[in-house]
Amino acid sequence: MAMLDGFLAHGEGKILEFKENANSIDGIVKTVIAFANTAGGTLIIGIRDKTREVVGVANSLREEERLASAITDSVMPLLVPDIEIYSYRERELIVIRVPHAAGPYYLKAEGSEKGVYIRFGSTNRKADREMVSSLRLFASNLTYDELPLPKGEVDWESVKKAFSWVKKRPTEKTCEMLGVFSSRSGRLSPTIGGVLLFDLGRLKLLPDSTVRCARFSGTTKERILDQIEIETPLPFAIQEAIQFIERNTRLEGKIGRVLREDIPEYPPFVIREAVINAFLHSDYSMKGCHIQIAIFDERIEITNPGGFPFGQTLEKALAGFSLLRNRVIGRVFRELNLIEQWGSGLQRMFSICHRQGLKLPEIVELNNQCRITLFSTRIKKAKQLPWVEILVRYLKKEKFINTKTAAKVWEVSDRAARDRLKIMLEEGLLQRIATSEKDPRAIFVLRKLETKDGSR
Repeated sequence: MAMLDGFLAHGEGKILEFKENANSIDGIVKTVIAFANTAGGTLIIGIRDKTREVVGVANSLREEERLASAITDSVMPLLVPDIEIYSYRERELIVIRVPHAAGPYYLKAEGSEKGVYIRFGSTNRKADREMVSSLRLFASNLTYDELPLPKGEVDWESVKKAFSWVKKRPTEKTCEMLGVFSSRSGRLSPTIGGVLLFDLGRLKLLPDSTVRCARFSGTTKERILDQIEIETPLPFAIQEAIQFIERNTRLEGKIGRVLREDIPEYPPFVIREAVINAFLHSDYSMKGCHIQIAIFDERIEITNPGGFPFGQTLEKALAGFSLLRNRVIGRVFRELNLIEQWGSGLQRMFSICHRQGLKLPEIVELNNQCRITLFSTRIKKAKQLPWVEILVRYLKKEKFINTKTAAKVWEVSDRAARDRLKIMLEEGLLQRIATSEKDPRAIFVLRKLETKDGSR
C-alpha cells in the first residue's frame, strides 16, 4: 500500500509508467524492453496515466498470465521481469518490475537492429545505431573510451604537464594500467580516452570533442558578449572552461557584517564540479554534439552529449550512487585529483548552494543530452558559521594563515582544520597559495576577485 502511494505521488518518469489496461500488449512490451535497456523500472497496470486515477484490472490473474507469455515470447534475449498482483483500495493492479541488465534487449518481431528501445523521460524511443552500439559495449563490460584508436598519438609532454601538479612521474606502464593505452588490437596503441586526454591533435580523430563556451547578454541567446572554442586535451580544457566562466561571472558580493570581501557569483567548487562532471560523463561517441557552456545574467547552463549512463537515474546520482560512462577518463581524473570520492560531488554541490542561500542546481535529461543549470539567485540569507567568522577576523588582521596556525586559532586538530579550510576554499572565501597539491607550506588568504568593471 505504501509502495503504491509513493508511486502515485511521484508520477510517471524514466523508471515509472502507468497503463489504464493491458489492451496494448505491444506498447507494454516496448516499455519493458526500454526499462531493461536503460535503468530498470516499474510498470503499473490499472492506473490512468494522465489523471493517476486507480481503475483496477478486471480478470487480473488471466491478464498476468497473458502479459508474462507476451514478454517471454516477444523479447530477446530472454527477459523475466517480476509480475505481481496488488490489491489497492478494493481494486487489483498488476505491477511489473523490470531490472536493468546487459542486453541489448529487443522486440523479436523487429530484429536486433531495429527493435531496440530505450527510455527518455517518460517516453520510449527506438534506439539508433549509435545507441545500439553503446548498449553492446555496455553488455561486454567496456566503455567507449576504453576502445583502441591506433591512429591516435599520446603527447608525452602533455602527460608530464598534466601530472606535474600531483608530482607523479607517469610511465608507459602506468598509463597502460590507467587505460591510456590498450593492447586489444594486438599491439599497444592509444585508447579513445588516451586521445581525448593527451593527444594534441584529437579533433582530427574526434572532431565532436570540442567544447563551446559563450557568454550571452541577459537571459536569452540573442546576443553574444564573449565566446571561445576549446580544443586542448581534456585536463587542460577543464581549466580553460573554468577560467572562461570566472572571467564572465565575477561579481562583487557582500555577505553580512563580517564577511565583507569580494566573493564569486558562483561557489568555485560548484562550477568546478559541474564542468568536470560534463567532461567525465559526456558520450564522446555521439556525432554532431559538443559540450556546451552557456552563461547568462542569472544562470549557467552546462550541457553534455548523452543522458545518464545506463543503469543511472537522477535519484541515484543525488543519493551518491556513481556510474562511470568513461572509465579511462575517470581513472586519470582520479589520479590528477580532479575528482575525489566517487559519487560525492553532486551532494556537495547541493549542500554548498543550500548553505550559501543559492537556488539549488537543476539537472535534466534532454533527449540524448544532460544539462545542469547553476543559479546565481539567492533565495535566502547565507548561513554564517561561527568558525568562519573567527578565521575571517584573523585574516583581516594577519593577511595569511597555514593549516597548523588555523588549527590553533580554531582550537581543533590539524585534520579538522584542513576540513574547514577546504570548505572555505570550495565556497570561494579563501584562496590557496602553494607549489603543489600536497605542499606542506601552503598558505591561505582571503579571496579577492575582480568585479565586472575590472576594479578590485
